[in-house]
Amino acid sequence: EEARYAQAARAYAEAAIKSENSVGLLNMAQSVITNALVAGAMAYTVWGWSRGELTVGDLVLVNTFLIQLFRPLDVLGWVYRTIRQGLVDMAEMFRLIDTEIEVRDVPGAPALIVRTPTVAFDNVTFGYEPGRTILNGLSFEVPAGSTIAIVGPSGAGKSTIGRLLFRFYDPQGGRVLVGGEDIAGVTQDSLRAAIGIVPQDSVLFNESLAYNIAYGAEGADMALVEQAARDAALMPLITRLPDGFDTMVGERGLKLSGGEKQRVAIARTLVKNPPILLLDEATSALDTRTEQEILGTLKRLEEGRTTIAIAHRLSTIADADNILVLDHGRLAESGTHTALLAKGGLYAEMWSRQAAERGGDEAVTSEAAE
Repeated sequence: EEARYAQAARAYAEAAIKSENSVGLLNMAQSVITNALVAGAMAYTVWGWSRGELTVGDLVLVNTFLIQLFRPLDVLGWVYRTIRQGLVDMAEMFRLIDTEIEVRDVPGAPALIVRTPTVAFDNVTFGYEPGRTILNGLSFEVPAGSTIAIVGPSGAGKSTIGRLLFRFYDPQGGRVLVGGEDIAGVTQDSLRAAIGIVPQDSVLFNESLAYNIAYGAEGADMALVEQAARDAALMPLITRLPDGFDTMVGERGLKLSGGEKQRVAIARTLVKNPPILLLDEATSALDTRTEQEILGTLKRLEEGRTTIAIAHRLSTIADADNILVLDHGRLAESGTHTALLAKGGLYAEMWSRQAAERGGDEAVTSEAAE
C-alpha cells in the first residue's frame, strides 16, 4: 500500500510540474507576442505623428484600442485551460453516471415487511476480489430483540457483515435473511429503511442541529426531532446553545465534540425508529469517559430492537446476549462474555491483551495527573 501510494504521489507530482511548466511557457509566449505587437503598433503611431500624419489624440486612441484588444487576449490561455479541465470533468462525470450498478433489485421484488426482526447469515461466502475470500461459510442467527456483538482481529470480516446486511454487495454463496426473508428478493429501499446504523464517523451536514437529526427520516416533524434529541441526551447541549435547534454544526460537524456528534447520530437513528440496529464501532473514536456516557445512551437506543454491535473494544460489548468471534472470515467461537473467558480461546486472549493496554493507559494517565 505504501509503495502504491508513493507511486501515485510521484505520478501526480510529475503531472502537476508538467502542467505548470506548460502554463508558464504559454504565458511567456503570449506575453512576448502581445508586447511585441503593442510595441510595433505604438512605434508606427509615433512615426506617423512625427511625420505630421497623426495627432496626439490618434496616439492616445490607438493605445486605448490596443489595451481593449489585448486585455481579453491575455485570458485566452486561462479560458483554454478552463475549457480543457471542464471537458475532463465532464468525461469523468459521464463515466461515473454510466457505471454499471452492481446490485439490482430483482424484477417485481416486493418491499420487505419485518414482522419479526430477526437477522441470519446462512453459510455466507464473500470476497471483494476473486481469489481473496473474506467470509468463509459464515452462519449465525440473531433472535428478535436480542443484542449480539461481532468481534475479531483486524481483517476478520467484521465490517463486511454490515455491508452485506445493507446489501451493498451480494454474497457469492449462501443467504442473508432479515425477518426470515432473503434480502436478495426484496427491494433495497425497504431493506435499508428497516435498519438503522450508528457508524464510527457520523456524517453531519453544514446545517442546523434540527436538520441533521431530522435527516434520519423523511418528513420528520419538530416534535419527533425534539423527542429524539431528548432520548439521545442532547437536550442539555441544545439548551446551552443560544440558537438551540437552529445552531449550525459546521462542515462535518466540526463545531461539535466527538461525543456530541455521536449523540446527533443516535438521535437521527431514533427518528428513523428502525426495528434492527447496527452499531459499527460506534464508540471507537471516543475517549474513555465520553465512551462510557455514549454507551449509556446506546443502551436506551437498543431497547426493544434487534441489535448487532461490531466492536474493537471488547469492554463495550461485554454485556451482549451473545458474542461472535471471527477469525479469517470464520466463526471461531461464540457465547457470552463469561463463557468465552472461561473457554480461554481467541476472545480471552484479546480481552487479556486489551486489559493490559487499558492498565498501561490508566497508569500513564495517573502519572500525568500527579
